[in-house]
Amino acid sequence: MTRRVIGTAIATGAVAWTAAVIIAAPSLPQRTQSPRPAMIDFERQVQPIIADHCLECHSQDKRKGGLSLATYADALDGGRNGPAIRPGNSARSLLIHRITGAVEPQMPKDEDPLTPAQRALVRRWIDQGARATSSSPPAPQPWEAPLALTRPAIPAILWTRWAAPLDRAVAKYLVARKTAEPAPVSDALFARRTYLDVWGLLPTPDELQRFVEDRTPDKRAALVATLLADDQKYAEHWMSFWNDLLRNEDGVTYFSETAGRKSITEWLFPALKANVRYDELVTKLLNPGAPTDPDGFLVGVNWRGETSAAVTPWMQAAQNSAQVFLGINLKCNACHDSFVSRWKLKDAYALAAYFAPEPTLQMYRCDVALNRYAEPGFLFPELSRRPASALLADRRAAAAATFTDPRMGRLPRTLVNRIWQRLLGRGLVANPDEMDGVPWSPEVLDWLASDFVDHRYDIKHLIRTILTSRAYEMPAVPRTGEPPARGYAFAGPEVRRLTAEEFADAIGAITGEWNTYPARTPGAPATGARPRTGPPPSMATTSGVYAREWRVASSSLSRALGRPIRDQVTSARAAQASTLQALELVNGEMLTRWLSRGARRMLAELPPEPLSLYNRTVAGRTATSSAFEVDVSRAGKLWLVVQENGSNVPEVLEPAWAQSEFVGASGATPLSSLKPIDGAGLREGSGPVRVTGANGDGVRVKNPSVLVYDVAGRGFTSFRGVIGLENPQGEIGSTLNPQVRFFVFDAAPNMERLLPPAPGAPLPPPAPVNTAADLIDRVFRHALGRVPSAAERAAAAAALRDPNGSGRPFAPGLADLLWAVTMKPEFQLVY
Repeated sequence: MTRRVIGTAIATGAVAWTAAVIIAAPSLPQRTQSPRPAMIDFERQVQPIIADHCLECHSQDKRKGGLSLATYADALDGGRNGPAIRPGNSARSLLIHRITGAVEPQMPKDEDPLTPAQRALVRRWIDQGARATSSSPPAPQPWEAPLALTRPAIPAILWTRWAAPLDRAVAKYLVARKTAEPAPVSDALFARRTYLDVWGLLPTPDELQRFVEDRTPDKRAALVATLLADDQKYAEHWMSFWNDLLRNEDGVTYFSETAGRKSITEWLFPALKANVRYDELVTKLLNPGAPTDPDGFLVGVNWRGETSAAVTPWMQAAQNSAQVFLGINLKCNACHDSFVSRWKLKDAYALAAYFAPEPTLQMYRCDVALNRYAEPGFLFPELSRRPASALLADRRAAAAATFTDPRMGRLPRTLVNRIWQRLLGRGLVANPDEMDGVPWSPEVLDWLASDFVDHRYDIKHLIRTILTSRAYEMPAVPRTGEPPARGYAFAGPEVRRLTAEEFADAIGAITGEWNTYPARTPGAPATGARPRTGPPPSMATTSGVYAREWRVASSSLSRALGRPIRDQVTSARAAQASTLQALELVNGEMLTRWLSRGARRMLAELPPEPLSLYNRTVAGRTATSSAFEVDVSRAGKLWLVVQENGSNVPEVLEPAWAQSEFVGASGATPLSSLKPIDGAGLREGSGPVRVTGANGDGVRVKNPSVLVYDVAGRGFTSFRGVIGLENPQGEIGSTLNPQVRFFVFDAAPNMERLLPPAPGAPLPPPAPVNTAADLIDRVFRHALGRVPSAAERAAAAAALRDPNGSGRPFAPGLADLLWAVTMKPEFQLVY
């Protein structure tokens, strides 16, 4: 025990001893009152406890969770989750719940907890009003966000260039803090910022040059208007923002006995392209009536088996709706009354009753049923609407009408704050999911929200207003640590990292090499389609299409760069660098392969990607064999490929080309009678080849394997047989769960992509480049918006020099150059 803690314990003991003496004293004739407890002195009694146990994580430099406890003022400011201290009410103070463990993790984290005496002292200090000294008045109560939205008066013009209403409000704030008028960033930086924020793409070298050389006075506003006018590129970028918020993810499936997860992409993407009013968008999400409406938002994420009452689909709908649209966190009080806010268990259940199958919900506290029931009711009773009937459709309609009630100022405020955070790196309110927090400028927040409502909830108008403001043009401020939740001073946009999608799309745009997603290819045969007679045809010979990253299932690379799996609402992605990111960027297989292909594509050296004559999977717990027949009349060679795609125990599988034979004018020729050019793919075995439905001659192969046969001049017209596995059917189920695909090619396949994407790309391919010098300029100008320095050019030229002396740029060297440029902070950060 430290000296400070001992001193505190002695002081506490002295108070207890004094009280005991008074109680034990002889009774006096007159009536006496109990003595008032001694007032706690923060500096002398509380601060020593904090210094010994809390400042390692909650100093002014570190501010874990946005919270500093270094000073009295810092402690009252609170953190990202709101006030840590509620003067006069320790029962609602997050600080107490953390140090007692009522809210996990208990603090101090991974250290010995405070002693009971220390906790009691801190609790008493808060209940006494959290005073600075024993003689000070009680601390003021935390900020309470107003419900109604009132348009503030527009301030006078303080700086000539800052004449628009939003600019005046920000200028008033800056002048009050004795800030000189900031100079705007350069045209090149502004263009890079704006292209990324509207389209999620870097400006091409030509686009950037045209903008920089333009001498039109209003060219910045014109650029913003031009970018927002491209509905397709705008929607493709902003889909990631809305997918994070609405938990919409096409690439991750949750299986359950009811409804695991349901995508809303087919509704959301057209809605963004059409710039649907925000209040209408919210209405559709909360009250999906038509077959094409986005009911997946209310379906939520449902897991298999028995789950907690706090994660039922209707409780998820209540939590997500309150969080996303109103900036209210109901996760605690889905189980119990909140320890840190005013919201109660009954509030969460009343909101959930709008979305539940039945209009009356039994309440559960920590999964224990209560003899209490909730009916539909809104978080703010003065706005609550009674449903027209108990029908689910009427309850949903009442919820949608209440959320979008013109008196509900939190709806526009919350979206304004989210968009400001997305464009400038830090919200007007620090935590976008806790809109009861103190905004650094209530006037700026309410003016933007009022203007948003006045313009009919036009999201593009809101984005345009912010992008054309002088605040957006200010030089970016680097974040050196976790900023304070309160006491924060706006000094300009924060330096931001490229999102995972922006990083990937930049590589695609620079190299022309994009990732793919499994869209149905027009004209491709339907998987599993079977003719009326004969064996089933080949499956589709292409797999998906090239696309921008938002459409692609998340990967180890994109997850390392911050893309969430979206089983929870994600309002702000993690911005800190991590070890996992370093591993993926420096040594990750995906990025290495991507840049290698991108370099070869830029040099027109990618190998051709022939389509298969035939392919079909043998997969799943009920995997079975399949007959095939392929036209080989034009083939000189045949490649028979078995591809492994994620079987449980791939090395145990026993694939075979059973009863396989060539047919020609002279009859049938068994495949087994021909010798492959390379027999490394053959699997040893004796006796007849046995797969489901076939027993006899055939060729056993390994998993995976490639066999090549020379069939030129043999007169074969078709190749037929049965593909399958020799493993007993009883082992194939959940034990092996095979995932293999059989292919027949008449040209050397690209083993990296046996199912190439369909032709096409989300953006036009870069123009061909003939010389190393032009190639170097292209990479630097597109990735960084500038030409290379003399030292950079020399290093790049050395990397591109072919060690074999061909005189052509060296593809591996170009891949290394791409990697080096994309690792630069200048590329990865938005200044």
